Amino acid sequence: MELVSGVVQLRPEDAMVEAMLRGWRAQQVARGLGEETVRKREGLVRGFMAFANEFPWAWSPGHLDEWSLHLTSERHLAPSTIRNYQGTLRLFNEYLIDGRYGWAVACEREFGPGNHPVAVVHEWNTIAHLSDYEGSPESRPFTRRELQRFLDYADDQVERAIRAKRKGALAAYRDATLFKVMYGWGLRRTETSKLDVVDWGRNPAAPEFGGYGMLNVRYGKAKRGQPPRRRNVASVMGWAVEAVEDYVENVRPRFGCGDHPALWVTERGGRVKPAEINARFVAYREALGLPSALVPHSIRHSYVSHLTEDGVDRRFIQVNVGHEVDSSTAVYTHVSDDFMNTALRRALAPALDVGARRGER
Repeated sequence: MELVSGVVQLRPEDAMVEAMLRGWRAQQVARGLGEETVRKREGLVRGFMAFANEFPWAWSPGHLDEWSLHLTSERHLAPSTIRNYQGTLRLFNEYLIDGRYGWAVACEREFGPGNHPVAVVHEWNTIAHLSDYEGSPESRPFTRRELQRFLDYADDQVERAIRAKRKGALAAYRDATLFKVMYGWGLRRTETSKLDVVDWGRNPAAPEFGGYGMLNVRYGKAKRGQPPRRRNVASVMGWAVEAVEDYVENVRPRFGCGDHPALWVTERGGRVKPAEINARFVAYREALGLPSALVPHSIRHSYVSHLTEDGVDRRFIQVNVGHEVDSSTAVYTHVSDDFMNTALRRALAPALDVGARRGER
C-alpha cells in the first residue's frame, strides 16, 4: 500500500526503501509508540543500511555480525546498548519478512526472483539478556558519610552565593533540593527532571507529610517499545519532605515561572534537563574529591541500600523503585560492613545461645 501502482520510479531501490520505512513507521504509530521513539528507530535502520552498503532485501546475517563487532570493538558501546540496537533492527527485519505486509512479493516483482528480505537477526548473532544489571561494575552507592558530605556541599553552595551577593543562589538551592529528592524517593535522573509540581499528593497512611506524602512518577523507565511506566512512591524520609516543601512554597516562586508545570525550573523559564543534573553532580563530586565510581544513578542505589540497612521491607522498596522482580532490587543493594557484622551476630546468636545452654548442663 506504500508503493504507488503503475508509477515508474527513477530510483526504484530508494523508492522501495522509503516505502518500507513509511510502512514500518505507520505500524509503530498504530501500536501507540511516540514520535521520538519512531524517529530514533528509523535513524538506526538507516545507519545500519549505510554500514552494510546494501538494501534491506540484500542484507545477510554476516552484515549484522560485522556491525555488532564494529559497535563493540570500535565504538566501545555497552552490551545493553548494543542489544537495544540489535532489537530495533530485529523489529524492522521481522516487519519486512512478515508475509502479511507483502514486501517479499513486492521486491521480487521489482528486482527479480531471489531478491527479497530474509531473517538476518537471530538468537545466535545477538547479545542475550542474561543479567538484571549490566552497568559498570565500578558503579556503587554512596556510603552514608559520602552522601552527607555531598548534600552538605550542595547546601553550602547556596550560602556562598548569598554571601558573595552573586547570581545563582536560586539555582543552587534548586539543585540542592533536587539531589535530596533523587535520594529521598530513589529516582533516576530522567524521572527527576520530568517531575511536575502536581505530581505530589497526600498519603492517608502518612498524614504527617501533608501534601507531600506520595510522589506520582509519570515517566518511569519504559520497557522496549512501550510508553513510560507510572508508579507511586511513598515518602519515607521526613527531612526530604521538609526540603521539597520549602523549595516549592518559598523558593520556586522566585524563579517567576508560576505558569510552568515543571518542579525544577531554570532562570530562563525552562525545565532542568538530565544533562544539566549530570553536569552539576560531576562538578560537586570533583570539588569534594569523591571517587569517579559515584555517578548520578548511585543516589538511587543509595536509597535501596540504606533502606535495606534500616530494615525496611524488601517488597516495599521494590515497589517504590519500580522493579518488577526482587532480583533487580537485590542487584542495587550494597550494605555496609557494619550492617553485615550486625546481621552476622544476629544470625549467630541462636546457635551460640544453644551452645551456651548445653555447656551449662
